[in-house]
Amino acid sequence: YGKNTIKFLRLHKEGKKDVVKEVEVCTHLRLISAQEYLEGNNSLVIPTDTMKNIVLVLAKKNGIPTIEQFAIDLCKHFMTTFCQVAYIKTYVQEVPWQRLHENGVPHIHSFICVPDGIRFCEAEQCRNGPLVVFAGIKDLKLMKTTQSGFEGFYKNEHTTLPERHDRILCGELFCKWSYGECRDFDFDCIWYTHKIRECILEAFSGPPDCGEYSPSYQKTVNSIEMNVLSKVSQVQVIEAILNNTFYNVVDMKNLGVTNDKEVLVPVETPYGSCACTLGRKKFLEA
Repeated sequence: YGKNTIKFLRLHKEGKKDVVKEVEVCTHLRLISAQEYLEGNNSLVIPTDTMKNIVLVLAKKNGIPTIEQFAIDLCKHFMTTFCQVAYIKTYVQEVPWQRLHENGVPHIHSFICVPDGIRFCEAEQCRNGPLVVFAGIKDLKLMKTTQSGFEGFYKNEHTTLPERHDRILCGELFCKWSYGECRDFDFDCIWYTHKIRECILEAFSGPPDCGEYSPSYQKTVNSIEMNVLSKVSQVQVIEAILNNTFYNVVDMKNLGVTNDKEVLVPVETPYGSCACTLGRKKFLEA
């Protein structure tokens, strides 16, 4: 059981600059006994309102150096404070506020919300077990207008989809990776310096002057994961899900107009979904 969608903005100053971190937090616990379920005995139950207050107080006291560190701090607090907690899982996602710049000069107190994917993380721990950290990005909508096709697929009497060697590839990406057991990682450094988001975009789009052909959504998802694993050594396992949006060319013959892939309409439902999980062999064997 737990508390979901605890939303708040953490504001502090660094010199003259205001610094913001707006997050949404979920906390889920499993207790050492199920007596509240089986007997209606609530003596071990930590109220979800108490969970919410703990989240807010820790944000006030510790700040949010990174969302991963805040998730770790929450896990450690629940494990060390409440002996009846057998398992804790925390989820934190960040609102994508970016500081405004005017003529290259960063503004001291103004920000813009940029919808270029939402950064999130999870931390979980069983009592007497390791603390494990995950991170990811979701709601990342991507499109390439060419260099994509789908040919040579299995066909039977129910197949009506035509083969295409030049189509729009568009979808919303969910990507989550594991750092394994919690170590002293600089999570912001991994995110910004190793540029995991940029690794994803690079694999999706290919070189800027020519792109890279994608024979399927499945191959694109695999290429994204392979690129991240090859360039970010801290990532042990990565999962990606790409929910597809198809675009159909509008037939304008009856209107006396030739439409050569210039006006298209999205087909948002039903949509396809491709998922893949890759990991380093030594980590999976362990």
